[in-house]
Amino acid sequence: MYSTALKVLNKITEYGYKAYIIGGYPRDLYLKRSSIDVDICTDATPMEIMSIFEEVVTTNTEYGSVVIMYEKMSFEITTFRTEGKYINFRKPTEVKYVDSLEEDLKRRDFTINTLCIDKDGREIDLLNAKQDLDNRIIRMIGNPKVRLREDVLRILRAVRFATVLNFELEPVLKAYIKKYAPLVKKLSKHRRREELDIIFASPNKEYGIKLLCELRLADNLDIPNLKKIKMTPSMIVTWAQLNALDKYTFSPSEKETISFILELKDKNLLDKKILYKYGLYVCSLASELYDVDRKKLNNVYSNLQIHSKLDIALSPMEICEILNKEPGSFLKDLINDLEEKLIYDKLKNTKKDLTDYITNKYL
Repeated sequence: MYSTALKVLNKITEYGYKAYIIGGYPRDLYLKRSSIDVDICTDATPMEIMSIFEEVVTTNTEYGSVVIMYEKMSFEITTFRTEGKYINFRKPTEVKYVDSLEEDLKRRDFTINTLCIDKDGREIDLLNAKQDLDNRIIRMIGNPKVRLREDVLRILRAVRFATVLNFELEPVLKAYIKKYAPLVKKLSKHRRREELDIIFASPNKEYGIKLLCELRLADNLDIPNLKKIKMTPSMIVTWAQLNALDKYTFSPSEKETISFILELKDKNLLDKKILYKYGLYVCSLASELYDVDRKKLNNVYSNLQIHSKLDIALSPMEICEILNKEPGSFLKDLINDLEEKLIYDKLKNTKKDLTDYITNKYL
């Protein structure tokens, strides 16, 4: 991806414009971390970018952004800009294109995200990004007192970067995050959850959760019991402990998984019927919370004769043929009986054994 991105930069500069890789990719490259998203900034306008590249995927000219495909890879290209006064603690009232890279960098959030790479692969560091990366500091560009109130998402982004990178928050920034913590209530549930998901999925989540509590963000994010939860590897298990189903938006499958994890609190996860009913995925997640050995769990599950009714060696129609009956309501109880016997190994899952059992009991 990097070599292709440099080709994109060279293509833009061939037309007389300036272009740089900006943000997360140069930062992660400097830190020797893997990264897949490549953002590009340029003094070319969106219309000029669209005239250079044949395959334009999306445009957001309101904010000077164009997504193009080049050599089957996607790149977001944004025009250098400054931003006017912010409204609703989130969006600028206007965007003005500029031809200065430095002016564009100054409107960004944190110094660590301002390292650039030019078309020849050289680093451009106008705002001392490398110094803060070396010192492992999250520092706001400009005055945190002003910048955090402009866009309150920056509060959660600061905690997210500190968590993922295991960096410290610069003291003044940290103080103003704590002061403005109530402002995160103004963020949409979607935006809040996006940032929290990244924090909760991080291997460094314990530090991130500590920051959320220390900076008074947990209460203002409607997750006041965050400080009491058990640290577990899986993000969804963290959410399951937060009583947040009615406070945040979850997909139907996420809601079901969370509900099942909570249902399993006082159940024996190593019971064959429990494993069969809830499945290995949900029981494995629950095992993180309820201190059950996952190897034992996997072993019990792998030794189950069946993992669903579809695994039963006789089909419903074959059962009807054995009994010489038309399909009817009797099938449900009979199949449930077979299921129970097979789960607890009281029957072998072969056509012969099942046929003999049905013949002896139901004929």
